[in-house]
Amino acid sequence: MRAKAVLAATVLATVSLPPQAYAQSARLPACPLLFGHGGYPTGANPWDRDQIRQPNNPAALNDQKTWGAGGVEGDVQLTQQGTKAVMWHNTSTNGLTGVKKNITDIWWTAGSDNLRDRSIARGPYTGEQVNTLRQWLDQVRSRGLVALLEIKPETRAILSDPAYTAAAWKEISDPIKERQASQRILVYSTDSWVQGELARRHPTLLKGSEARWTDSVAWQEPPAAWSGNVGRWQEVLNQAPKSVMTNYTKEYRAWLKGKCA
Repeated sequence: MRAKAVLAATVLATVSLPPQAYAQSARLPACPLLFGHGGYPTGANPWDRDQIRQPNNPAALNDQKTWGAGGVEGDVQLTQQGTKAVMWHNTSTNGLTGVKKNITDIWWTAGSDNLRDRSIARGPYTGEQVNTLRQWLDQVRSRGLVALLEIKPETRAILSDPAYTAAAWKEISDPIKERQASQRILVYSTDSWVQGELARRHPTLLKGSEARWTDSVAWQEPPAAWSGNVGRWQEVLNQAPKSVMTNYTKEYRAWLKGKCA
């Protein structure tokens, strides 16, 4: 009897909400899906100031989830001869332990300077190791996030080389195909040739207008104040995007409160 009374009171309270509250909710636009991105400094020699904030490792994914992201943008590179697809944003191992080398010039596990045994050497994720594409996709799925893959321009030399193209594309495409039925995955590249190949190989997964860039403040280290983005954030939100991407995940999520439903 007591449970019925509580239920009745709850229903009564709900239907007794003032009409303006319903009207206000109805007027609010739908909230966009928020993709978290890791800031990379602009200007001269940005790699010297890069603090390795990209969500390419488990600790960064945890942060993005905590900050309110619904998806994350990760960076796909290829090791020597396209033998392993890995998650890393820099052309070289800059920001990792060990001797600096281009990612495309080292192996995943072979040799004393291999990529698997290195770890992040600076920034908030110091000590985290490089992940393979398969590992990363599984981690993203376990956190209930949407995966947005940027196939980095550095991969083009390997992907377009007849000696390696079949195996290299298999390294990128197979992990995606294995998971796409049970996991939302989007892909894109800033390299026109790679983008064309993605359109041919994964036509239904292209990013397209998803994850629209919404920041106006150029990223620096230390980061500039988030408040400089507000004008652009509002401009983009007014256009009712399905999803947006930002370097300021936590701050954007807080700013968004009450502006959408």
